[in-house]
Amino acid sequence: MKKMLIILLILPVIAWGEPTIYEGTITGDVEPAMAAYVKRMLEQVDQPDAILILKMDTFGGRVDAAFDIVDELTNTQYVTTIAYVTNQAISAGALIALACDQLYMKPHTTIGDCAPITYDSDGPQMLGEKFQSPLRAKFRTLAKKNGYPSLLAEAMVSSEKAVYEVIDASMNVRYMDRHAYDDLTEAEKKACRKRTIVPKGELLTMDDTEAHDLGFSKKTASKIEDIQADLSMENLNIVPIEETWSEQLVRAIYSVSSILLLIGMAALYMELKSPGFGVFGIIGIIFLGIVFFAQYFVGLSDHVELLLIALGVVLMGFEMFVFPGFGVSGLLAIGCIAIALILSFQGFVIPSPDMPWETQLMVNNSIKVLGSAVLSWLLAIVLFRFVVPKTAHMVSGPYLHTNLEKAHVADETNLDIQTGSIGVARTPLRPSGKMAVGKHIYDVLTQGEFIPQGAEIKVITTKGAKVIVKPL
Repeated sequence: MKKMLIILLILPVIAWGEPTIYEGTITGDVEPAMAAYVKRMLEQVDQPDAILILKMDTFGGRVDAAFDIVDELTNTQYVTTIAYVTNQAISAGALIALACDQLYMKPHTTIGDCAPITYDSDGPQMLGEKFQSPLRAKFRTLAKKNGYPSLLAEAMVSSEKAVYEVIDASMNVRYMDRHAYDDLTEAEKKACRKRTIVPKGELLTMDDTEAHDLGFSKKTASKIEDIQADLSMENLNIVPIEETWSEQLVRAIYSVSSILLLIGMAALYMELKSPGFGVFGIIGIIFLGIVFFAQYFVGLSDHVELLLIALGVVLMGFEMFVFPGFGVSGLLAIGCIAIALILSFQGFVIPSPDMPWETQLMVNNSIKVLGSAVLSWLLAIVLFRFVVPKTAHMVSGPYLHTNLEKAHVADETNLDIQTGSIGVARTPLRPSGKMAVGKHIYDVLTQGEFIPQGAEIKVITTKGAKVIVKPL
């Protein structure tokens, strides 16, 4: 009611000035970068007499990002928000559209179907009551705020209830589920007409005409000028608010974050297996830094992640310069960086029991990061085996291009010992050791047997510098 009063007050008949109309877009997947863009828009336009029209075309996305956008829309102080569905507002898009103060739709567009789903080997699967309950509560709250039918709004989330339109003798329209209708007396049932709006087992999805008839959409508008005419503001210019290059860059980074994680972790692993600090370490830090920067930009990363990243870098320094090799410091460094990356993909540290999708999100993020770590290890092995050896000639020489394929050693050593010489084993022969013949000591070999120290032995043959002996 408060926002409706604002719209009435900003009509041109008022004396203290004209309102300003802004235009933004919500298109593509609903994710944290979109939430950051909407937050910036609202901070920019949240001033007296401002109207923000959001052109919507989305199939939905992350629930946490949608809730962030809804919170920003409902907490604005001055601006009046209008959702304008230009193609579809499905799933999280429907939630965002109902959070705006008013709803308009283009002809032949759709809105609805906000059931929480997950994906497995069998395809998309609807999540249970634990996930649906908080979503229904959010839809119910938004419906009450804007005067939409609450039961129909909840029917966008859950499919277990049928919803009826009941018209009594006085032409009053009510929406009831099956249980509420069954509670009517027989006389009340006979005195009213019932029409099924949402059959049991289906989710509410409406086109523009149905949304208008059911009290959601204010009007079907072919273009924004039709909305201006409906608000008696057709002479006002519209100020577009586009995504900045940095917001577009963050969106692009988010879409390929898994690939960047894979390359960054593979490079760090190769650096840990290489002496010193070189190009692999630089590449790993750059790629992981890009991923972390993108999450920090949209407000997901905070001081906890920064501290974990710093600790991981320190431990990695110990691993490379203090404890060479790959040991405890290296494992702890990778663990700190992995935890920091997992937390950077979400806006919480510990999932809230009131928001069960946070647990699912943490599991997905963990799989994303740990899966990237395993794949990066395999990638590093492949690079070490097939790629790195072929990159040596990319650096200027000189090189030794000959090989030892036909090399041989001509050993012309002439030992002062003859076949048949007898001596004593100065050391145990296992099978090699030392033999004393008078004052001279020789390195000798047995034919495979073990001869204890002090035993008498005899030279049976000499081959260059090799002396073969046996027990006497």
